[in-house]
Amino acid sequence: MSEFQYDLVIIGAGPGGYEAAYEAADFGMKVALVEKDLVGGTCLNRGCVPTKTMMHSSDAYRIATQSANIGVSAEGVKADLNRIIDRKCEVSETLRDGIMFLLKKKKVDFVAGTAKVTDGHTVEISGNDEVSELTAANIMIATGSEPATPPIPGADLPGVLDSTGLLELRGEIMKDFVIIGGGVIGIEFATIYSDLGTNVTVVEAMDRLLPNMDKELGRSLKMNFKNRGIDTHTNAMVEKIEERNGRLVCFYKEKDKVQEVEADHILVCTGRRPVTKGVFSEELEEKLLGARGFLQVDDCYRTEIPSIYGIGDAIGGTMLAHTATAEGRNAVAIMNGKEPEINMNVVAGCIYTSPEIASVGLTQDEAKEAGIDVITKKFPTSANGKTIIEELDRGFIKLVASKEDHTLLGAQLMCGRATDIVGELAVAIANGLTVEEVANTIHPHPTFVEAVCEAARA
Repeated sequence: MSEFQYDLVIIGAGPGGYEAAYEAADFGMKVALVEKDLVGGTCLNRGCVPTKTMMHSSDAYRIATQSANIGVSAEGVKADLNRIIDRKCEVSETLRDGIMFLLKKKKVDFVAGTAKVTDGHTVEISGNDEVSELTAANIMIATGSEPATPPIPGADLPGVLDSTGLLELRGEIMKDFVIIGGGVIGIEFATIYSDLGTNVTVVEAMDRLLPNMDKELGRSLKMNFKNRGIDTHTNAMVEKIEERNGRLVCFYKEKDKVQEVEADHILVCTGRRPVTKGVFSEELEEKLLGARGFLQVDDCYRTEIPSIYGIGDAIGGTMLAHTATAEGRNAVAIMNGKEPEINMNVVAGCIYTSPEIASVGLTQDEAKEAGIDVITKKFPTSANGKTIIEELDRGFIKLVASKEDHTLLGAQLMCGRATDIVGELAVAIANGLTVEEVANTIHPHPTFVEAVCEAARA
């Protein structure tokens, strides 16, 4: 009999944590999953799923109100924000129930409470005025991240929200909305509220929207936003937020001139930070956490204490739900003496604008910085039949390949169903396919995905 209660205790029941728990149970490990809030973590309750649920509603409203030119006219169409929020909650609840069902089926013990790791094999659980201990051969930290608010004067005023607060906002749909931050979170909320009829202004400090992605994606998105009436300001630094006559005013400097814009609400979404503070005893915290609070791990997800592992947003890197899931499964394989099977070198990023945006592998600039000679192939989706049928804004598919042997190295997409199509390209990159092999595979017509074949043939 083991000297520990569990083979593995996982702290954090987001996608990384609960998927790791499933995987560990399939290996025959005795597992406990500890969560202080709701199962599903940020992704299911305050991130990916809620925003996409709201976007489904806002997209339906936009289509219903703008379809006269395709022969469909609707009268009396109304967007009900309270009902949209209710449905968001219903979808999350349904998915949480499914997770709990699987945890029970796989005999994973779910422990509600706040966890603190006190040594390499002990987790202290507090909750309901009680404190208990769990012991385990291995401990996995999957505590995720939370919004980080920069020190903007006035950021604490009522009506200034982070993404978590915005997802709970009810009442009448706001008339004017300012978003500070032109990254993924900001542009998705810009899309949602613009579709609902709100006047949206986006203020981004960098020189383009989506500053961490291919430059052409950011430029094309800005043009699409302009066509939709979204006012976008790049190279614009927010200086302060003030209250004026019951409204919020955002002051920002653009081209050496201070500008201002009024709003009912302001969203601040300039980044996220790991939720690792308080997860360890003071002694362990000093030993295991880096300067920015990220848990320091090696290539096998192990910390300096070999029995403590870290995955997902808690360790930084590509902070995406599917990354955390893959890392969790790989870490469990390593615990069981197996080689991790999931390829972590090819991770797709997805953004749910209209048209959608996705990217995987290297951009042209990244390849250049790495000293790799490349060729690029591009197809504008304005020539794609499905794009014209569905009246989507301008877009493209761009492929980046090795100049030497034409092996596919990366892809950037702005097109209908980009977030689904990118999976095909991820498989191609992971398996070393050439652009010719992609081009010589028959793609169905008329579809969005046939644009991949056209790009490869370009």
